[in-house]
Amino acid sequence: MNTQTKNFMLLTASTLLSAVGIYFFKFANNFTFGGITGLGVLVAKSGVISASDFSFAANILLLVIGWAVLGKAFAAKTAYCTILLSVSLSALERIYPMTRPFTDEPLLELMFAIALPAVGSAVLFNIGSSSGGTDVIAMILKKYTSVDIGKALMFSDVLITLASCFVFDIKTGLYSFLGLAVRSFMIDGVIESLNLSKYFNVVCTNPEPICDFINDDLHRSATVVNGKGAFSGDDKYIIFTVLNRVEAVKLRNYIRLNSPNAFLLISNTSEIIGKGFHSM
Repeated sequence: MNTQTKNFMLLTASTLLSAVGIYFFKFANNFTFGGITGLGVLVAKSGVISASDFSFAANILLLVIGWAVLGKAFAAKTAYCTILLSVSLSALERIYPMTRPFTDEPLLELMFAIALPAVGSAVLFNIGSSSGGTDVIAMILKKYTSVDIGKALMFSDVLITLASCFVFDIKTGLYSFLGLAVRSFMIDGVIESLNLSKYFNVVCTNPEPICDFINDDLHRSATVVNGKGAFSGDDKYIIFTVLNRVEAVKLRNYIRLNSPNAFLLISNTSEIIGKGFHSM
């Protein structure tokens, strides 16, 4: 499977996952955290338009504005995800109308309302896309102003969530504030988990067998530098390499069996830029 096909499948699956979480758990419980869909919950209270249809109209409008302002190069992947999310929400409303939440446990439903869109958004962000909405506004503001985009979007989210305390009730508002607080931490956590790699510092006296294993068996590379033991004064070699979690277990087991006197320092890292990992 080539990269383009894999990314397309990830875009589709992540967007549909977000749509399920938003429609079945967020809309049904009137949770208002999170951009356009949160605003849609408030607007739906008027009875003029449903949250799904408002999100559809607002997302498409923002997409058109973004296309006009940012040009044809404006994130084709974002355009696809925006249209798919909007169509999915409207389709779900017609296929499976929700007159009440699935359960009488709002905290349980809040967990799904946070988790499903958060995982979907994290995967989208990780491959350089988004589901549109207020992200389009952020891109436009970033192009023409020096506004702190993160703070501006957080401020708008807080205002929308605060409004739910008055439009619905204080209980719904508090649940929405909890969702707003947890969502951002969860997205960051999922992104870091997706990108997690293991950074090795291996101090040894004979680097060749270890480097051969890294090159020939793991098909990775490494850097070797000269060092000296502070206590013994003996000449040492330090091997630097970065591996995914599966490869890291293999290297650790190899060193344990073949170079038991080596000293290992293994760290978690999620920002690896270079060949074999992420490009600039």
